[in-house]
Amino acid sequence: MRIGVLALQGAFIEHQKSLAACGAESMQIRKPEQLEAIQGLIIPGGESTTMGKLMHQFDLFEPIVELGQQGTPIFGTCAGMIMLAREIYGSEQPRLGLMDIEVERNAFGRQVESFEADLEVPALGEDPFKAVFIRAPYIHRVGDPVEILAQYGEKIVLARQGHYLAAAFHPELTEDLRLHRYFLNMIGSY
Repeated sequence: MRIGVLALQGAFIEHQKSLAACGAESMQIRKPEQLEAIQGLIIPGGESTTMGKLMHQFDLFEPIVELGQQGTPIFGTCAGMIMLAREIYGSEQPRLGLMDIEVERNAFGRQVESFEADLEVPALGEDPFKAVFIRAPYIHRVGDPVEILAQYGEKIVLARQGHYLAAAFHPELTEDLRLHRYFLNMIGSY
């Protein structure tokens, strides 16, 4: 199983380290033709407006949309979650629009207001998952096919829709591999 990690900006190397720790092979994605060699894709955190522009510049935007529509599992973290969303509250920036969610950018404040929190994620077991929130978005609204996997207070921060997974936080910045393993299991079932 080979997982692609979009490597235009953001924490792509950290995701590759987490995948390696799970025993999975990964490759950095910078060209459309590289998408043919993968069974799943991670869109990392970073800056979502810049990421959207770079995806267009590198001719990756439409190929990633097609990849998702063809059933390849895609996992978006932080900015990656924003890119997966169908709607972005108060913004018309480019987005893939693959998940029936509306997200709000920088919903927890600026960089200096970043924080860590223990989340209850029943899909990952009983132990709390330590989540790292950096200028994090949250899911403002979900459509019917979306399963809410975790909330921080009233804010939805982890959700799944079929073969799409979206996290408002950065699981690659912790040593807890359960969310990456969950994504690998999703790939195995698709």
